[in-house]
Amino acid sequence: MTAFKESIQMKNAIRNLSCLTFLGVMLFTANIAMAQSAATTTTTTTTSDGTVSQFGPNSFVVKSTTSATPLSYSYSKTTIYVDENGNAVSSETVKSGAPVTVYYTQDGDKMIATKVIVRKTTTTTPSP
Repeated sequence: MTAFKESIQMKNAIRNLSCLTFLGVMLFTANIAMAQSAATTTTTTTTSDGTVSQFGPNSFVVKSTTSATPLSYSYSKTTIYVDENGNAVSSETVKSGAPVTVYYTQDGDKMIATKVIVRKTTTTTPSP
C-alpha cells in the first residue's frame, strides 16, 4: 500500500507542476501580447506668434508672422491664458488685435491651443 500512496502523491505533484507551468506560460504570453499591442503616442507642442483677428465661442483666428494664411485654433476649458510674465489672465484678454504666442497640439487637421501668451500691444508715436 505504501507504493500505491507514493504513486498517487507523485501523480498529484506532476499534475500540480503541469498546471503551474501552463499558468506561467499563459501569463508570459499575455504580457508579450500586451506589450506588442501598446501603442505609443507622441504629442508635440508647437508655438506660433501673431495677432488675433477673430475670437469666437470655440476657436480664434491668428494672423501669423510666419504664414500668409491666418491660422485657426480651437480651445477648451483646459487652455491656459497668461501674460508675458506668466501671470494668469482671463480669456477675455484674447481679442481682435491682441498680439499672442499660441502653444498648440495638432489633432489631425485641428490645432488645439494649450497655452496662450497675451503680449502687450506696442504702439509707436510718430516723432514731431
